[in-house]
Amino acid sequence: MSTGLAKPKKLKLTDYEVFQTLGTGSFGRVKLARNKQTNKYVALKSLKKAEIIRLKQVDHVINENTILGNLQHPFIVTFEGFCQDPRYLYLVLEFVSGGELFTYLRSIGRLDTQHAAFYGAQVASIFEYLHSKNIVYRDLKPENLLIADDGYLKLTDFGFAKVVEGRTYTLCGTPEYLAPEILLNKGHGKAVDWWTLGILNL
Repeated sequence: MSTGLAKPKKLKLTDYEVFQTLGTGSFGRVKLARNKQTNKYVALKSLKKAEIIRLKQVDHVINENTILGNLQHPFIVTFEGFCQDPRYLYLVLEFVSGGELFTYLRSIGRLDTQHAAFYGAQVASIFEYLHSKNIVYRDLKPENLLIADDGYLKLTDFGFAKVVEGRTYTLCGTPEYLAPEILLNKGHGKAVDWWTLGILNL
């Protein structure tokens, strides 16, 4: 990928004490862990290497973490680096204790106008930052927005993110939030992110 992005930092698995599972995904699970040297808590995302290879997702995983490793924004989860053992690739991510916006919305029903504007402005800030780097996110949904201790959002899961100079034709995203140009395979760019924000109606 000739994007000029730096490679993710390699870490040591032995530097971390691993605790309970925070969530599960298609390739593995996310666990709470603590850096033994700094006492800092992190989210340790484990990916099964065999599954990544079987589903031909090697380039996809490399792309996702190279992009995330080059981002610095207050509303984007920090990617600290990666480590591995014979069976798993481990991604070390910022631990966000508040859980998913999806879970919060399910418990309250719907955001009031003030909170919708508060969260919407944060997502707009994220997209302006990503687009300034020619990165299209392409998968905005409540499940990918975490709530930090201070009440602000943190965007996570850059699986569909891509560096796009003009247009791209990949069919990807979550069906409920897909922009028309993706469905019609007419080529898409940064505008699809603003479409998903409108659908989310924050």
